[in-house]
Amino acid sequence: MLDREGYRPNVGIVLLNDLNEVFWGKRVGQHSWQFPQGGIQHGESPEQAMYRELQEEVGLLPEHVQIIGRTKDWLRYEVPEELLRRQHASRAHRVNYRGQKQIWFLLRLVGQDHDVDLNASEHPEFDSWRWVPFWIQLDSVIDFKRGVYQLALSELARYLSKGIRMQQLAWGSPLDLFQSFYADEANQPKDTKPTDKP
Repeated sequence: MLDREGYRPNVGIVLLNDLNEVFWGKRVGQHSWQFPQGGIQHGESPEQAMYRELQEEVGLLPEHVQIIGRTKDWLRYEVPEELLRRQHASRAHRVNYRGQKQIWFLLRLVGQDHDVDLNASEHPEFDSWRWVPFWIQLDSVIDFKRGVYQLALSELARYLSKGIRMQQLAWGSPLDLFQSFYADEANQPKDTKPTDKP
């Protein structure tokens, strides 16, 4: 399913643990690492596609995660022509298909690490995984996806930073975590209100 501009609708998933580290999966039989992602099927909403891909690629069910936020708009990347030539034999496919347009979701794992099952589907995407810092090393991402990864994490970081929910953080900015904010709020005397200043 392609849009008029030749982009395939897709979802990307940034999964957090309690330390705000992100799930980083190693592609089967490759030395490349990435976030879970996958196409939106006909009739699916982005959220429905996200839950399906999460189960297929990571083995997690809706009860294992909490949605924290998502990107407002589609983020696009183009697939290099040489890669398209290898993927598609027909000229028509190469002309029509340009790349992916993605809605990215930020999720919190409320289950346990042992709930992750990379063999949940018949065709696993990953053969290994680990937790890494939120601001991933961009040079570890395949070059044509780096821009989208940077945009997605910068936009989603606002959900983890107090006082700047509606703006993008510059790449690598310190995350002034809501988690700390809520902990501070719980310890406030009842006759005072917590400040929202950074």
